[in-house]
Amino acid sequence: MATLSTKTLRDKYRSAQIEQALRNALIAEKVCLVDNTQLKTISSPYFTPVTTTIQAVVGTYTPSAFTTTDDTLTVADEAIVATHVFDFEQVTANFDLFFAANQAMTNSLIQAIDKWVLNELCEGGTGAYTTPAGGFTTSSNVVTILSNIISKVSGYQDALNGMYVVVENTDLTGIIQAQTNLAFSYADAAANNGFLTSLLGVEIYVARSGTFVDATETDVSGSKTWTNSGHRVGGIRKITTYAAPRGLRFEEKGVTGKTGMEVVGVGYLGFKVWTPRAGLTIDITLS
Repeated sequence: MATLSTKTLRDKYRSAQIEQALRNALIAEKVCLVDNTQLKTISSPYFTPVTTTIQAVVGTYTPSAFTTTDDTLTVADEAIVATHVFDFEQVTANFDLFFAANQAMTNSLIQAIDKWVLNELCEGGTGAYTTPAGGFTTSSNVVTILSNIISKVSGYQDALNGMYVVVENTDLTGIIQAQTNLAFSYADAAANNGFLTSLLGVEIYVARSGTFVDATETDVSGSKTWTNSGHRVGGIRKITTYAAPRGLRFEEKGVTGKTGMEVVGVGYLGFKVWTPRAGLTIDITLS
């Protein structure tokens, strides 16, 4: 029977924990297509739209020009977190410091990645909507906002993927009040079961306050520039692509001059709002 080393067991646990955390915690995984292949560049060329003409029967036509344009996603950023667990800390601790460090690093990574993807999503969407004064925090605005988002993306085949909106936790005061003020059955469900995650058929995802920000090539945005402070995002699910080649990985390594082990978590990131469907991602400006 094979005997597994302690590090092998840690790696197996770490892999399972990070995969579970990504699927449960990342809003990005729920609203975007996820590509975990080892491709640095994903190409999706699109062509100029063609127009169908309805006319009296004459049997003649005029061909239109047909050209293609390259549209590519490039993996150009990385998310990285590192710490060091000294041997004396591990020996004298009352709990497993490697477990605690892995949990803290996992949480840090998923928060940073989600923030990066959501801001890229908001930045790349060409659909636009400005809320009534008070935004989501004014309960009487919530149905109006969602109905406007629905109207902007309805009527397309892509709408069958489902609609969503991403808000911050401070927006919930108005959303919860709106839910409990709706029709009796819905209000009762919200009152009895707490915050419901959809309204008018629109899935509602909640990020922490400060997720949507302005940033220019910082340790939050990487190589990207965002102007998203005071914004939220919504639209059609699964029409944008978030690339994370091979997912997230951890390394343990000995460091010269230090006891114990250094632990590093790293993942590579790319994102694309594809041009032909960019209008189905709505940049929501709070008023």
